[in-house]
Amino acid sequence: MYRTIARRLWIMLFALATPALAVADNTNGVSPDPAGIELASVHAAVADLDSGTVLYRKHERRVVPIASVTKLMTAMVVLDSGEPLGESLTAVKRDTPAANNAFTRIRIGSRLPRGDLLRLALMSSENHAAYLLARHHPGGFSAFVEAMNAKAAALGMHDTRFVGPSGLDTGNRSTAADLLVMLRAAEEYDTIREYTQTRRFLANFQHPGYTLHYGNTNVLVYRDHWDVGLSKTGYLNEAGRCLVMVTEIDGRRIGMVLLNSFGKRSPMGDAGRIRNWLRTGHGGAIAQAARQYEQRRAAAFEQTQHAEASIQ
Repeated sequence: MYRTIARRLWIMLFALATPALAVADNTNGVSPDPAGIELASVHAAVADLDSGTVLYRKHERRVVPIASVTKLMTAMVVLDSGEPLGESLTAVKRDTPAANNAFTRIRIGSRLPRGDLLRLALMSSENHAAYLLARHHPGGFSAFVEAMNAKAAALGMHDTRFVGPSGLDTGNRSTAADLLVMLRAAEEYDTIREYTQTRRFLANFQHPGYTLHYGNTNVLVYRDHWDVGLSKTGYLNEAGRCLVMVTEIDGRRIGMVLLNSFGKRSPMGDAGRIRNWLRTGHGGAIAQAARQYEQRRAAAFEQTQHAEASIQ
């Protein structure tokens, strides 16, 4: 009970935190200097979740598309609804076309328990599974999205907006700072921790009966030298490669938010650089191509900001 109260207090305090950077000593006595690490992710935030200390920030207040990181909020809304996870839901077609490629292997008309759909959305980032969870929510799709935004507001995620449950729409936007709050809130849910840690899952659909194999989109969950407590990946052209994760490093629970990273494996590489940085004070270098990518993305962001300001 006391741990739960402490977690909720941490969420409220972090949501109200100022942008000032706080750096704390790690268990090896090393005080990591932000100058000692370089990340391929354009936007990032790293925190010690036990102390509530923010260890690193990089463009953490920029509002950007977040792709399938969205599904952590989707999961919280599903679980908050109290609807039974064992209830079988029917796969239906989308009311409107998806904003981006929404390929799915789920057959229209087949059925799968709500809990299994939630697991697929979290561990394998199955977009149609997320859509079905919203469609079968009490009040329907619109009510689900409203609940997502209400949850974000309640958590103090004031720079966050959701327009759908999967993250395919670039209208789902947030900041690294807000997502660190969301990550911390999601960690309170045992089901979310369990489902995002799932390495592989065999989904047994009914009416018609068939099975589909799914794997986790975060390769770090397969590696025994990584203790991943919760994670979610994401990707859109506009959002880049994204990873949010809770992991234990030398006895410390570390929350990482890595957005708009260069290259398919770059978020995992950044996670490794963060771990090295916390242990030694040095994270290592990134490729020149990643630096150039960040420069292009930063320039594009500034152009967008100027264009929006001129319209207003």
